[in-house]
Amino acid sequence: MSNTNSQGGNAASQSKIINLYLLIGSVVILLMMVFGVLMLLAQGKLIDVDPGFFYEILTVHGTGMVGASALAASAIMWYFLSKYVQLNKGILIANFIFFIVGVVLVLVGIFAFDFAGAWTFLYPLPAISGGGWGLTGAALYLIGMLLIGIGFLLLYLETARGIIKQYGSLGGGLGWSIVFGRKKGYGPPAAVVASTMVSIVNITALVAGASVIVMSLINLFIPSIKIDPLLAKNLTYAFGHIFANSVIYMGVIAVYEILAMYTKRPWKANRPFLIAWNLSTIFTIIIYPHHLLMDFALPKWMIIMGQALSYANGLPVLVVTAYGALMIVYRSGIKWDIGSSFIFLSMFGWVIGVVPAIVDATIVINHVMHNTKWVPGHFHMYMGLGATAMLFGFMYYLAKVNGKEKAGNVDYISFWVYVMFFLGLCGSFLFSGKVSAPRRWAEHFPEWIAFDRIGAVFGTFVILAVLTFVIRFIGFTKSFDGKIDHKFEERIDPSSHA
Repeated sequence: MSNTNSQGGNAASQSKIINLYLLIGSVVILLMMVFGVLMLLAQGKLIDVDPGFFYEILTVHGTGMVGASALAASAIMWYFLSKYVQLNKGILIANFIFFIVGVVLVLVGIFAFDFAGAWTFLYPLPAISGGGWGLTGAALYLIGMLLIGIGFLLLYLETARGIIKQYGSLGGGLGWSIVFGRKKGYGPPAAVVASTMVSIVNITALVAGASVIVMSLINLFIPSIKIDPLLAKNLTYAFGHIFANSVIYMGVIAVYEILAMYTKRPWKANRPFLIAWNLSTIFTIIIYPHHLLMDFALPKWMIIMGQALSYANGLPVLVVTAYGALMIVYRSGIKWDIGSSFIFLSMFGWVIGVVPAIVDATIVINHVMHNTKWVPGHFHMYMGLGATAMLFGFMYYLAKVNGKEKAGNVDYISFWVYVMFFLGLCGSFLFSGKVSAPRRWAEHFPEWIAFDRIGAVFGTFVILAVLTFVIRFIGFTKSFDGKIDHKFEERIDPSSHA
C-alpha cells in the first residue's frame, strides 16, 4: 500500500477534477429538478405544455438525473479509493470527456430532433415512434448514451484494475479471506469493499446496456434485423436497475470515510460487514426482474426471484451501514456541521426510501401500483434523501477540509428546507400513487391535480435549497488552491482495517 503522504498528494493532485465532476453533477441535478417541477406544473394545469415537449422533458429529466448523480458519486468513490490504491488520473479525465460529448449528443437528440422515448429507451420504441421523432433523434440519443457508458466502463475497469493490483483479486477487495474463515480480523477498508462491489456490478450493467444500445442502433438503420423484445427489455432493465442503484453504493463510501474522520473512530470492515457487501454484490445483479413482474412471458422462476431477492437485497448493506453509522456516532462527541448532517441524513433517506420500494416489489401490489406515481415516490425518496444527500454532504466536506468556506445560517436553513420539503414532495408522489395517478402521463384527470400542485410547491422550495448548496460549492471551487487540510483529513491508521 502506498504511504499516507503519496496518497494525500495523489488526492490533492486530482482534487480539481473531482471538484469539476461535483460541480457539473450538482448543476445538472439542479436543472433536472427544474424540469421535474415544470412537469408537475403541467400535470397540475398551472402551465400549458405541449404533450410532445412534456415527454422530451421527461426523457431528459430521467436521463440527466441518473447520469449526473452517477458522475458525482463516481467522484466520491475515486476520491476515497485513491487513498488506498493507485489509480490513473487520465481515466478520470477520459470519462469526463466521454460524458460531456455524450450529453451534448443526448441533448441535441432530445431538443433539436424531438426524441422522447424516456431514459429507458425500450426497444422497439426508438425506431417506432408513431411520428413523434425521426431516425436522427433516436440515433443521436442512443449514440450519446453509448459514449457516456463507454466512459463509465473505462472508469470502473480502472478501479477494478487498481483493486486487483493492490489486493490480488476482486475477491481480495471483498475480503473473501475473512468471509470464508481463512483469516481472522478485519478486511480491506470499507471504501475498498464498496468500490469493489460497484466495479463488479457496474461493469456487468454497462456491458448489458451497451449490448442493447448497439442492437437498437443496428435495428434503427437496418429494420430487417430485429431483436427479441423480451431479451432487449431484460438487458435494458438489468443495465438501468444496476447502474441507478450503484449511485447510492458509491455515495455510501462518503458515509464510511467522513463519519470515521468526524468521530475519530475507524469504520471496521468486520466479517458481518464483508458478508453483507458480498451478498449485495450478487443480489444487485440478479434482482432486476422485479421491474418485469407484469411481463407474463417472463419465466416464472425469474419473477419469483425478482420478488424474493428484492426483499433481501437492500437489507444486508443497509442494515450494517445504518447500524454502523449509529454506533460510530454514539457518544463520539461529534461536532455536527452541514457536511456531517447531510451524511447522517442520507442514512435516514436510504432506510425510508427502501420501504415503499419493497412494498412495490410484492407481485400482488406491483400489479396495481407499479405504473402509478408510487414508484417515483419511492425512488425520489431513496435518491433525493439518500444518494443526493451523500453528494451534498461530500461537497460541504470538501469545503471544510479546504478551510476557506464556512457554513452560515443560510446553509443551515437551506438544509432543513431541503429535508422537510423533499419529504413533502415524496409524500405527494406516494399519495398520487394511492389515488392511482399514473406516472409518465402528460395529462391528468381533475382527481389527481391537487397532488401535482402540492408537489410543485414542495419541489420549488427544494430547488431554492439546492441552489444555495450549488452556489456555495461554486464559491468553494473558485477559492480552492489545491491544498487539503490533512490535519482534519488524517486517515484512520491502516492497521485498524487489516
